[in-house]
Formats: sequence, C-alpha cells, structure tokens
Amino acid sequence: MAYYHPYHYVILWLVVSVWTVLVLATESAPAAKVPAVIVFGDSTMDAGNNNQIPTIARSDFEPYGRDFSGGKPTGRFSNGRIPSDFISQAFGLKPAVPAYLDPAYKMSDFAVGVTFASAGSGYDNATSDVLSVIPLWRQVEYFKEYKTKLAALVGPRKARRTVSEALYLTSMGTNDFLENYYTMPRRRSQYSIAQYQTFLVGLAENFLRQLYSLGARKISLGGLPPMGCLPLERATNFMAGSSCNEEYNRVSSEFNAKLQSMATKLNSQLPGIRVTNSNPYNILMEIVQKPATYGFQVASMGCCATGTFEMGYICDRFNMFTCTDASKYVFWDAFHPTEKANQVIADHLVKTALAEFL
Repeated sequence: MAYYHPYHYVILWLVVSVWTVLVLATESAPAAKVPAVIVFGDSTMDAGNNNQIPTIARSDFEPYGRDFSGGKPTGRFSNGRIPSDFISQAFGLKPAVPAYLDPAYKMSDFAVGVTFASAGSGYDNATSDVLSVIPLWRQVEYFKEYKTKLAALVGPRKARRTVSEALYLTSMGTNDFLENYYTMPRRRSQYSIAQYQTFLVGLAENFLRQLYSLGARKISLGGLPPMGCLPLERATNFMAGSSCNEEYNRVSSEFNAKLQSMATKLNSQLPGIRVTNSNPYNILMEIVQKPATYGFQVASMGCCATGTFEMGYICDRFNMFTCTDASKYVFWDAFHPTEKANQVIADHLVKTALAEFL
C-alpha cells in the first residue's frame, strides 16, 4: 500500500485549486471581440498600398507620418495613425493595420488585420481611373487571395472562423463626388447628383452582397464626412468667405441617408449579416464647429504647408509653412484629418456604431 506524505496532499490541493481558478477565469472571461479587422476603402484607410503602384496618389514621404511610430511615412495620409488603426486597437488587436501590398509584412502579420484600401478609390470604377489607383473590384480580388493564403497559414477551419467573425471596415465615396463627379465631365453628363447618389448606393449594395457571399458578416459601412468643410473645399468657396460649402454638405447628408436605408434592407434580407453605419458626418462637423471642445485650435485649414490646397506631393517636407504641432489642427492636409482628429472620430464610432461588435 502506497504511503502519501501530507506534503503530497498539499501539492495536490494547490494543483486542483489553480486548475479550478483557471477554468473559472476562462469561463468568465469575455470572448475575443473579433479575430481580425479587414479593411476596404480610400485614403482614409490606406496604410500604404498605393506605395506599390504607379500613381501620384501617394504619401510615402515626409512630413506624412512624422508622428507615426518611429516617424515613418508609411503611406498613410496623415501625420500619424488613421481611424482603422485606432479601431483595431480598441478591439484588442494591433495598434496599426498593415497594407496588404506592403512587402515589409508577411501573411502572419495580416492574420489579425489587413487593409486593401487605396487612396483615390471609390465605389465607381471611373473614380479609381482618375488617379490610376486600385479599384474596389480589385480590392475584393485581393481579399479572395487573402482568404486562400489565410487558409494555408492557419488551416481552413480557423480561416473560415476568422473570415466570418472578423470586423469589416469600409470607407469610401468622397472621391466619387469630389475627384470624379464634380471634377470630371463624364458622370455629370450621365447623371444628376441625386441619380449619381443612387448609382453609387447600388454599387455599394453589390459590394456588400459580394462580401457577404465571401463570408463577411460584421460590416461597418462608412458614410461621407461633411465634404464641404474640408479645407480644400472651403478655400475654393471664397465667394462665400471660405465658409463650408453647404451644397457639398447637403450631398453628403443625402448620400448617408440612402446608405442607411440600403443597410437596413440588407440586414432584413441576408441571414446573419450585421451592417452598421459608421457615419463620420456628425462627429466631424461637431469638431469643425466647436474645435476647442476637443482640444483643437484650427479647423478651417490643414497643418501641412498653407493648409488650403496642399495634399500628396505638394505637401512635402520642404514647405516652410507647415505647422510644428499637428495636435492643434483638425486637418493634416487640405483633405485629411490629423492623427488626433482620427482618434476622436474612431473613439466616437467605437462607442456608438461599432459598440454592438464589442
């Protein structure tokens, strides 16, 4: 008959106790918020995809990225991080979502977050043609390729789970209006502004249905900002004292309402889908109208250069007018928010539209 020293019972009791605590902790711990953040869109979400294609729509040079980790110009159109980065971090994932075409990253880096977004892109293929950037259909093809590579990396079962439970961020539409409809003659000759809005919403619906067919279920549908309050549009609205272009803001509001109706329809028609409208219009308008409330001093112009029309290559490190402290500004260049404004917007969306996914 074996004899057990009292010490053995103490060890056994400790082992059982620790095991019990671990089991209870595991059962009571909240499930992972989402396994990955997968992003489609334009310059608001591009983290450097355009660096790898022949286009002038790039920002892989100083002073872009000067407040990013290491002061590196990654291709993000800001002085630092962009909304998708902050949203990823808020969901317990990486603090920066890498660009799919960036050769500095491997598939293992993309397993928990990836962006296919391309600055200058839109729902309309004709929009991506303006600056020769990655159209939305190509972004979807990259996603299909990503799914295949993910399955090879983690196995088909885990890959399917990641795809179905990931949070999909989409943000586009501004370029369709400002870089295409109001700038190029083709679409204006084909559609009234209301008809073009409807045309774009149809393209957005087709895109979301395609994502659904590829396994996506949790989708954040980004709306338009108050386009008329972007520094470039204010600067060109000099007949009205460089105030916000109210016509453009009205178009943004109308388009967002149509997106909302479309999302409601999809939520009722497609089993298991959850589309939420992550509309930046109201929060950005509030920041622009009451900048001091959010710790900003300047809302009418950007930090880079004169802040009225410069972006991309004409917003470079040699311009002596660029501000020294971007945190005082709502906008970084004439089109894009600063890192601080991006964080305010992202935090607001996480607490409102995206809260159901937390």
